[in-house]
Amino acid sequence: MIYVTRKSHFNAAHRLHNPEKPDDWNRKIYGKCNYPNWHGHNYEIEVVVAGEPDAKTGYVIDLGKLQSIIDEIIIEPCDHKNLNTDVDFLEGIIPTTENLVRTFYDRLKEPVEQSAASGSSLFLVRLYETERNFAEYCPYPRI
Repeated sequence: MIYVTRKSHFNAAHRLHNPEKPDDWNRKIYGKCNYPNWHGHNYEIEVVVAGEPDAKTGYVIDLGKLQSIIDEIIIEPCDHKNLNTDVDFLEGIIPTTENLVRTFYDRLKEPVEQSAASGSSLFLVRLYETERNFAEYCPYPRI
């Protein structure tokens, strides 16, 4: 199995806040991330496609095409936006890194797999909120 990765980035603001809980609960759980006037991150996203190279092209997926998909599905809607208020597909989601990475995976899955070599799949999406904090979503069993 070959694993092909494309990395991209975007900048966005968000606020961690559960509207079903009182303000003191939110402040206690989320701390500075609950600041009412938002805060921002320089996110990095890594998208990993797994498969065998196509016999004609030698690609698991054309990296230029993969970048175009990432740009259209994730970067354009999220870059320089407020993830709580400006991104339709995040409505009702608390924009933790964990929730974002799973949502991004779900949105990328079909277009990536339609563009990849036969039998290839979207394997993993990793999202860095900071250089030290990241989450990854991979629905496949990992050893």
